[in-house]
Amino acid sequence: MTRFLMATILAATLTVGAAPASAAAQCAARADIIKALGDKFHETEAGRGLINPNVVLEIFVSDQGSWTVLASDTKGQSCVLSVGEGWDSPTIRAAMPGA
Repeated sequence: MTRFLMATILAATLTVGAAPASAAAQCAARADIIKALGDKFHETEAGRGLINPNVVLEIFVSDQGSWTVLASDTKGQSCVLSVGEGWDSPTIRAAMPGA
C-alpha cells in the first residue's frame, strides 16, 4: 500500500464524525494527528516554522523517509497539507541539481 493511500486512510479515520473534509487537506485535533503519525508511520517532528501569528507549519519524518507536513493553529486543530516518501534520502540528493 502506498504512503499516499495510507495517509488518506489515516486522514479519513481522523475525520469520522466530523464535517466532511476538504479535498485539499484533512483536519483533526493536533494531538490525534500526532499520535496517529507516530503510531502508524513512526514519524516525529523534524522542524517547524511560523506561517503567521496563528498558524505553525510542522514537518514530521520517520527513519524510513516518510514525511508529513501539517498546518497547526493556536486552537489545537491541525490539517495535513502534504505527505510523501524519500525525505533526505540519497535518491532525493542525487536528483537535485549540482548534487
